[in-house]
Amino acid sequence: MKNKKVVVGMSGGIDSSVAALLLQQQEYEVIGVTLKHLPDELSENPGKTCCSLDDINDARYTCYNLGIPHYVINVVDEFKKEVMEYFVKIYNEGKTPSPCVICDEKVKIKKLVEFADKMGIKYISTGHYSKKSMNGLLMWDKENRKDQSYMLYRLDKNIIERFLFPLSEYEKPQVREIARQHGIHTHNKPDSQGICFAPNGYISYLKKFLGNEIKEGNFIDKNGKIIGKHIGYQFYTVGQRRGLGLNLGKAFFVVEIRPETNEVVVGDFEEILVDKIEVINYKFHYEMEKIMQKKIIARPRFSSKGLKGQLSFENGKLYFTFDEKTHENSQGQHIVFYLENELIGGGEIKKL
Repeated sequence: MKNKKVVVGMSGGIDSSVAALLLQQQEYEVIGVTLKHLPDELSENPGKTCCSLDDINDARYTCYNLGIPHYVINVVDEFKKEVMEYFVKIYNEGKTPSPCVICDEKVKIKKLVEFADKMGIKYISTGHYSKKSMNGLLMWDKENRKDQSYMLYRLDKNIIERFLFPLSEYEKPQVREIARQHGIHTHNKPDSQGICFAPNGYISYLKKFLGNEIKEGNFIDKNGKIIGKHIGYQFYTVGQRRGLGLNLGKAFFVVEIRPETNEVVVGDFEEILVDKIEVINYKFHYEMEKIMQKKIIARPRFSSKGLKGQLSFENGKLYFTFDEKTHENSQGQHIVFYLENELIGGGEIKKL
């Protein structure tokens, strides 16, 4: 008999559809919730990213076929403020944003929790590929390339304790096969690509919102010598090599972005390597004293395979020192820390 209720975030994609199916098979009473977070002019762009009106209809159709209730909640205003405006602001500061991390914390999961609380429901779930440890913390499943613990690192422990991850033991091909076998119509739906609110790419998006704030400027080397023209510092990321338009007989990398002078510093690969960064806006799920000076693993970007190092406090500021110099240190990106495979916290990267 069904006696446990769970609110499942339904994006219209295959992962959340199968998550709902698996929970239903586990005798949970499933309530599907889709968040409409894109403005109407962006919601009518099917196929390029996720979260279009077509995706909402896919979620509704899946819930109908599973025989579960489906709700659509409008969170457009929150999404504009917390994610879209943040995205533009960070690029305008010469940094690299992590919109999905912020969205999960401040919009998607937050709104699912609020809905569950109003309904008096304890459990929440999504189509994330994640696992929990015996301590009720997220785990990094290194064997699963779809592992999404990085994206959820900012969620409070009490929220993670309420989370069910039905896809934790599966990989994407298996999930597709489950969907096909059970007649879920999205079983062959392509994975969403890119940024949901920038279907034509982040450059055209920034051009639209920043307009005249974007100006041509100089590429310079570390000595201040002008070596070319850039099309606007907001379009570059530290570590970038491709798309610079510099045909000078050798590869150049973006070393530093200087918004105040509209300059982009470029140089050799060695010039982007650092062994220490400051961590700001951090959030931890362990007592800090227990992890200071311990050898831990850091992922300074979602695609990172993990880098060893140590955390330390110096003059009230938090730093992470890598065992070896790395190019994975873009300012504004989020760095996530693990003790063994257990996610213990993370924060935003600030260059020294």
